[in-house]
Amino acid sequence: MRKRLLLTIALLLTLMAFALAGCGGQQSEQGGGKSTLEKARRQGYITVGFANEAPYAYMTTDGKLTGESVEVARVILRNLGIEEMKGVLTEFGALIQGLQAGRFDMVTAGMAILPQRAEQVDFANPDYKVGVAIAVAADNPLDLYSYEDIAANPKVKVAAIAGGMEIGFLRDIGVSEDQIVIVPDQPSAIEALQAGRVDVATMTGPALQTILDAKNDPSIERVADFEQPVIDGKSVISYGAAVFRKGDDEFREAYNAELEKLKESGELLEIIRPFGFTEENLPGDMTAEDVIQLMQE
Repeated sequence: MRKRLLLTIALLLTLMAFALAGCGGQQSEQGGGKSTLEKARRQGYITVGFANEAPYAYMTTDGKLTGESVEVARVILRNLGIEEMKGVLTEFGALIQGLQAGRFDMVTAGMAILPQRAEQVDFANPDYKVGVAIAVAADNPLDLYSYEDIAANPKVKVAAIAGGMEIGFLRDIGVSEDQIVIVPDQPSAIEALQAGRVDVATMTGPALQTILDAKNDPSIERVADFEQPVIDGKSVISYGAAVFRKGDDEFREAYNAELEKLKESGELLEIIRPFGFTEENLPGDMTAEDVIQLMQE
C-alpha cells in the first residue's frame, strides 16, 4: 500500500511538472519571452515617451514628432531595423514612471543623466551636453546673473519644470522652497514670467533659446552673462540621453553601438545642429557610467 502511494505521488508530481512547463512554453510563444528590441523589429515601430519640450522632443503644428533627441533616436532606430516612432505625450516629471509602467518602450525627451534617475532606469550614452540658463524681464531689473543671486534675494520667485534637474541645482545653491515655483513644462515657465508671477524662468540653454525665439517677446530676455552653477566645487554641465527600462540591456547596448557610429562619422553633429546645438554641445567620449561617476565624486 505504501509503495503504491509513493508511486501515485511521484506520478502526480511528474504530471504537474509537465503542466507547468507547458504553461511556460505557451507564454513564450505568445510573446512573453521576446525582448523589447525583438518586439519592435517584428512590429516595425516603437512607442516613445516625450514631454513636448523644444528643442529636445516636441510635436509640430502639422503633427510631426521631432526634436534633437527624437531625430537622433530616429536615425539609430532605423539602423536597428525599426522604421517608425509613435510618440506618447507625457509631462516631463512622469516620463520615468510611464516607462516603468510600460506606457512606452523608451524615452526620447532630452533627459539629463542623473544618479537618482539611474537608480530607476538605464540611460544610453549621452548624445549632447548643455548648461542651464535663465530668462528675466527686459534689462534684468533685479540684476540676476546666477542661481546664487536668486538665493540671495528671498523675494525672487523662479519657475522650474517639474522633474527637471534645475530644481535640484537651485536647492543645492540655497534657493528656498518658497522661492521655487514648479511648472509642468517650458511654455508654462515663460508664461509665468510674462505674467509677472515669477521673476525668473530657468531651463537648459538650447531649450530656453528655442522658446524665446518662438515667443519673440521684447519684454523678456535671456541673461547673456549667466554664471553656470558650481555645486561641491564643480561646474554643472548636464549630459542628456535616451532612456530605457531596467533589463533592456540588449536594446540599450545596440542603441549605444549605433550612436558611437554617428559620433565617429560626424553625423551626430549634423543631426543636432538644426535644433540650436553646436560642436560645443557634443558629448565627446563620455558614457552614461562616466557621467554618473563624475556626479557622485
